[in-house]
Amino acid sequence: MYKHVLLPTDGSELSKKAVEHGIELAKTVDARLTALIVSTPLNSLVVEPDLVAGQFDQYKKLVTDQAEKYLGSVQKHAAAASVKCDGVHIEHDRPYEAIIEVATKRGCDLIIMASHGLSGASPVMLGSETLKVLTQTKIPVLVYR
Repeated sequence: MYKHVLLPTDGSELSKKAVEHGIELAKTVDARLTALIVSTPLNSLVVEPDLVAGQFDQYKKLVTDQAEKYLGSVQKHAAAASVKCDGVHIEHDRPYEAIIEVATKRGCDLIIMASHGLSGASPVMLGSETLKVLTQTKIPVLVYR
């Protein structure tokens, strides 16, 4: 069955539940996990990057600290379930592309992600990043709702 599962997460409540489900599934099928957080570079979010030039380092540190904290939590929960889990944090302008790239480079044979995250409030519609992953990857995707 599955041997290496990618768990992209953004820290939202639904994403946390998807991670819990991923850990349980990995334990059941004796798979290893890679937890992934993709952060968007500040210069991608700001219309005039020159106006906030001094804030880039602060933003990067804040995002890195939060990602490490959350990835550490995921790894701790996986370890408690006796599941091997690596944590990866990368910056990318297009999170869905980063998810697919990491899954491919690491040889993942399943991606488990929430139907929507921090930016998607409607439980009726799939989140844009989830939908993009579903339509752009050849790797099986389990969508947690």
